[in-house]
Amino acid sequence: MRATLRLVRPGNVAVAFVGTVVGGLAAAAVGFEPSRVLGSLLLLAAASTALVTAAGNVLNDLGDLDGDRLNHPERPLVTGEVTPLAARRLAVGLFVAGVVVAAPVALVEPWVGVILAVAIAGLLAYEFRWKARGLVGNLTVGGLTAMVFLYGGAAAGRPVVVLPFAAMAFLATLSREVIKDMEDVAGDTSRRTVPKVLGMPAASRLARGAVGAAIALSVTPFLWYLTPRSPAGVAYAVVVLAADLLFVASVAWLPRRLRFEQTVSKGAMALALGAFLAVAFR
Repeated sequence: MRATLRLVRPGNVAVAFVGTVVGGLAAAAVGFEPSRVLGSLLLLAAASTALVTAAGNVLNDLGDLDGDRLNHPERPLVTGEVTPLAARRLAVGLFVAGVVVAAPVALVEPWVGVILAVAIAGLLAYEFRWKARGLVGNLTVGGLTAMVFLYGGAAAGRPVVVLPFAAMAFLATLSREVIKDMEDVAGDTSRRTVPKVLGMPAASRLARGAVGAAIALSVTPFLWYLTPRSPAGVAYAVVVLAADLLFVASVAWLPRRLRFEQTVSKGAMALALGAFLAVAFR
C-alpha cells in the first residue's frame, strides 16, 4: 500500500484536487460558502482531477523506468515494490474512475467533459509521444496544469474568469519542468530536453523568461474584475507578491542549486493557490 501511494504521488494528487476546488471557488466568487449543488459539482470535479492525475503519475513512472534507475532509484517500480503489470492495471483503473466520477458534472456543465477529454488526450500524448521531445513535453505538462483551474472554473459554469490563473500556472509549470530537466540531464539518455539540446544556459533563460511572464500576468485580475482596495484585492496582492518573490528565487541561481530551485518553485506554486483563493471573496 505504501509503495502504491508513492507511485501515485499523493502530494501532487492533493494539489490537483485543491487546485480544482480553488479554480471553481474563484470563478464563482462565493468564498467558502458555495451552494449545495455547486459544492457537489466542485468536489466531484476535484475527485476526477485527482484520479486522472494519479493515473498520469503512474504512467510517468512506467515511461521513466530506465531513467529512474539513475535519477530516482527509490521509486517503487525501480525497487520492485510494484510490478509494471500492476502499475498498468492501476493506471487504467484510475483513468476509468476519473471519467465515471466526472460524468454527473459534465451532464450539468458540458465544458467539463470537453476539458477532461482534452486533458486525458494530452496526458496520453505526452507519455507515449511528446515526453521524449523535450520542450513539447514541457509545454504539454504546463497546459495540463493550466487545465486544472479551467476544469474547476468549468464546473462552476465560468471557466473564462480563471483564464489568468490558468496562464500563470502554465508558465510557472513550464519553468519548473525545465528546471527538473536540468536536474535530471545526466539520466535523460532517451529525451531531447532543452538542457541536453541547447545547453544549461539556454534552459536557464527559458525558465527565467517563463517566470517573468507569469509574474507580469499576476496583475491581470486587477485589470479585469478585482478591486485593489477591497479585502479580496488586498489579500490577493499580499499573497501573490509573496509568491512572485518566491518565483524569482526559484530561478535566481540557475543553473546552480537545481534541487533547491525546484523546491522553491513548488512552494511558490502552492502559495499562488492561496492568492487565487482570495479572489473567491471578491
